[in-house]
Amino acid sequence: MALVAGVDSSTQSCKVVVRDAGTGALVRQGQAGHPDGTEVHPDAWADALAKATEQAGGLDDVAAVSVGAQQHGMVCVDESGQVVRPALLWNDLRSASAAEQLVAEAGGPEYWAKAVGSVPLASFTVTKLRWLAENEPENARRTAAVALPHDWLTWHLGGAAELTDLRTDRSDASGTGYWSPANGDYRRDLLVAALGQDAVLPMVLPPNASAGSTRAGAMLGPGAGDNAAAALGVGARAGDVIVSIGTSGTVFAVADAPTADASGAVAGFADATGRFLPLVCTLNAARVLQATARLLGVDIDELGRLALSAPSGAEGAIVVPYLEGERTPSKPDATGAVHGLTLHNSIPANLARAAVEGMLCGLADGLDALVAEGVAVQRVLLIGGGARSAAVRRIAPAVLGHTVVVPSPGEYVADGAARQAAWVLSGAEQPPDWSTMDSETFEAEPDSAVRERYAAAREQVLPRL
Repeated sequence: MALVAGVDSSTQSCKVVVRDAGTGALVRQGQAGHPDGTEVHPDAWADALAKATEQAGGLDDVAAVSVGAQQHGMVCVDESGQVVRPALLWNDLRSASAAEQLVAEAGGPEYWAKAVGSVPLASFTVTKLRWLAENEPENARRTAAVALPHDWLTWHLGGAAELTDLRTDRSDASGTGYWSPANGDYRRDLLVAALGQDAVLPMVLPPNASAGSTRAGAMLGPGAGDNAAAALGVGARAGDVIVSIGTSGTVFAVADAPTADASGAVAGFADATGRFLPLVCTLNAARVLQATARLLGVDIDELGRLALSAPSGAEGAIVVPYLEGERTPSKPDATGAVHGLTLHNSIPANLARAAVEGMLCGLADGLDALVAEGVAVQRVLLIGGGARSAAVRRIAPAVLGHTVVVPSPGEYVADGAARQAAWVLSGAEQPPDWSTMDSETFEAEPDSAVRERYAAAREQVLPRL
């Protein structure tokens, strides 16, 4: 029995799964936490990977490994292979003004959408490089290579010998802002416009190509961005839309053709199979529920019970959940808000319901944006930590306007990375057909009134102090 390992290096933690390469059966797993914050030294990821690997029983008997990780993070490396400064993560919004500058300088949103499939926002790597050039010019000059979190971890696993050994995949490269998923090339002119100089960039590999081997001799897969890895992990196919409720909220679809949305709402990413992954991302997802539970002095389970005890529409209470600013729509300085409170409806159950509905309305706006770009919706898959909430599962169909399928809980990103590792190990043209996981289906009549009231309130937000 050949074994493969998949890694999920997310914002909050590192998870490792070891699976049977032929069947996908889980053999063992481990997990370790990451530091809080929006900038983290990559050594912390390596330390967490080592701890998670040890908890998973080691990788000495594993034939192939692949890494899925949070997208966009800026990892700058000098000529000697040392990290120049802590990595700026996707949720670090200090480069918001740099994004505006780059879009204006290079010809506007239409130009960027055509060039790289996306209009850069503060989360994109290219904007963080501009911030670095303007605010830390010496660090910018020291930067000899630019990698993403999963690129750096794959390089680390392979021995980190030469900068030219850096490898990546289409899905993660498509989130940089200087690689085109439509033609498969780097746009070095955009890199130079941001950083002020050229730099070594990871070679972009096909989905089933080897990125080398670990020090122990296991094959390395090319890896993937977290959303693309999750799509691979749940076996998503063309026509599937995945709504993922984690640290961030994402709505993405497997598509056969690239997208180029000049509004900036839909990012035209690539997936981990050779197709495309148009995606809408919100900064505010499961943590909206956590914050509301803390506000009410209850745990997440009790928050869900309260939400389900309130009527649809929360008797007029509306939560606009921009607690960390927002990426889509682009409102990096926005704050959250509660609207429609009266003496009659100011009860914990309504606030709980409004928080769930508000979070889902933000994701439903993302689903609408995908449809506007021509994405077909045949089924909606609901995944992520937030999908474990009974309230989210039961309310989602009414807000999203579609039947919702919830796969059994799993480490979807790590599972997708493991499936990629098995694919690379096999040398086959298609990924292995691991057994489809169990799922539960939820249905409800669409509730347009909730969406309409949310739409009326979402622009009425105050900026951060």
